[in-house]
Amino acid sequence: MADGFWWLPSLVVFGATAMAVVVGVVGFRRVGVRRERAALDEGRALEVRAKGLIVQADTAVREADREVAFAEAQFGAVVARDVRDALETARARLREAFLLQQRLDDAEHHTAAERRSWSARIVDLCESALRAIGEAEAALTARRRVERDASEGVPALREDAARLARRRDAAAAALDRLATRFSPSALGQAHGASSRLDAALAGAAASLDEVERRLARSEPAAELLGDAADLFGRASRDLAQVEGAELELAAAQAGAAEAAAALDGELVAARQERDRQEDAAAQAALGAAIGEASAILAARADAAADPFADRDRLRAARDRLEVARATARNAQGRLDGARGALGGAIAIAESQARVARAAIERGGARIGADARTRLAEAERQLVIARQEPDPVAALDAARRAASRASDAEALASFDTMGGGR
Repeated sequence: MADGFWWLPSLVVFGATAMAVVVGVVGFRRVGVRRERAALDEGRALEVRAKGLIVQADTAVREADREVAFAEAQFGAVVARDVRDALETARARLREAFLLQQRLDDAEHHTAAERRSWSARIVDLCESALRAIGEAEAALTARRRVERDASEGVPALREDAARLARRRDAAAAALDRLATRFSPSALGQAHGASSRLDAALAGAAASLDEVERRLARSEPAAELLGDAADLFGRASRDLAQVEGAELELAAAQAGAAEAAAALDGELVAARQERDRQEDAAAQAALGAAIGEASAILAARADAAADPFADRDRLRAARDRLEVARATARNAQGRLDGARGALGGAIAIAESQARVARAAIERGGARIGADARTRLAEAERQLVIARQEPDPVAALDAARRAASRASDAEALASFDTMGGGR
């Protein structure tokens, strides 16, 4: 009898080994999870630094883009070529950094090693972009300063200051006139540029005063003169924005009128599609979109004081209406497709039902309840398919009828051959 349990010790040994393996695997996994979590926590600081550098690099690229245009106007395309090349290089690096940041921000799970590698790459790209822009701007600033001699540059800058002040006064008067026709929100950017303009002119004037004092004391003043010139450059850019406010408003008004005309045409087409729509849900959704767009179009008089908001609101309403129309067209296409396929589906179901009925009749008493139940269900579904007003539901019923009839035929054949006994 004892010989019959010779395998028992081996079983105990194998069981203990298996349990040890399971415990080891679970422990190893837990250690791995803890390590991965710790690595992710350690990489948070690098990710935060990467995001901060993206903001710095993006701001620097935008500023450099404006600087290039003024450099080309001031020195010509040849002199400004280095700055433009540096800008394009920085922009390419920033694009790659944005793509990597998007990977870090998406919902997919990434390992700590992947996140650390991507964050380090973002830091490298942004720092490289900032260095490239900084070096190019430094070279451009040096060129500007070389072009001017401190002692001869002050009178020219004084003339620039007087000219900019006269233009600023005219632009401020024009802005006041616009304020009687447009809302503060429409003139927000122009007012912001005007505030920056005043600050830049005041800073440049203070710098020029200090330059003159230094020159009188025979002290170095070229760097400070360059700072004044840079401030005048900023003031010139802001002044151009203030002076162009009226043209931008006129363009926004034209864009709003164009968007209103396009939305009106879209509403005409949408109403026609709504009237032809057979799907109740799609018709209701399209009707709601039509009502919303019509209300926005009717309220245009209230939005005339801010043509930018009026234009954007009209364009957004048209986009929503186009989406609703596309949804309605898809629903109608589904109904039309079902209606086109319904006749053939009913014919197939009827044919299959006749075949199943004949098989049951030939089998007589040998045919069991399963085959007869399937046939009865197929006939019931056929009735639904013929009477259902919704072509999609009718098509589904016809297909169910064909399936049940096919099952009934198969069961009848099985019973006829004696398989049901």
